[in-house]
Amino acid sequence: MKFVDTHCHLYLQEFADDRKVAIQRSIDSGVTKILLPNIDSTSWQPMQELIQQFPDICFPMAGLHPTSVFPESIDAEMAEVERQLETGNYIAIGEIGIDLYWDKTHQALQEDTFRHQIQLAKKHKLPVAIHVRKSFDEVWRILKPETGPDLKGVFHCFPGDEMQARRVIEAGFLLGIGGVVTFKNSGLQKVIAAVGPEHIILETDAPFLAPAPYRGKRNEPSYIPVIAEKVAELCSLSVEEIADVTTKNALKLFSL
Repeated sequence: MKFVDTHCHLYLQEFADDRKVAIQRSIDSGVTKILLPNIDSTSWQPMQELIQQFPDICFPMAGLHPTSVFPESIDAEMAEVERQLETGNYIAIGEIGIDLYWDKTHQALQEDTFRHQIQLAKKHKLPVAIHVRKSFDEVWRILKPETGPDLKGVFHCFPGDEMQARRVIEAGFLLGIGGVVTFKNSGLQKVIAAVGPEHIILETDAPFLAPAPYRGKRNEPSYIPVIAEKVAELCSLSVEEIADVTTKNALKLFSL
């Protein structure tokens, strides 16, 4: 079985002591590709260093995370995103979106930055990895008019209900499913059972959101099979079938 971890922050300090070992564990578990969304100006260098070390395993995205959107730095941050995209070395625009969980102070600027990065995705013909936290309606209001054959992507760590999932799927987007699906009261289990694996890709969001039974500990790409097992259970399919479908979905979306 082969898997793709479609959303992983493997370059962060949480992996400083055992990054190579964690990658080997991932390979041993069947995770042969790890996709790395950018966060902001602090993450470009460590992300690029990781890609240079593991060019056949790690693949980069270019984008500005919504929690890194601030008036005093937005111009410089977006200038760097655009500069990076001109190199042609990136597989997607990410991680972009709107986050209203921690702070709504800069909501308008988050929305403007999200719009801007959607346009960059269209310009560079790249998919988008969308961060949605306490903001589905706001994200959808901006994204819906832009949907069509020239824009594709994934709702990373999909947080919504079945109705919202259907809207995302009808617009041609995939659902990013990670460790949350293993949490007993997440509500996501009913969604996955209803929509099936044809519309999902697997992710860890490591080092965050480790699946049960590792919840509360550092997450890592080698836990993707744990997530796949839960999805298989919910869809009444084998883990091998989930691996096949979700890996094909990921390879197609990100043109890998």
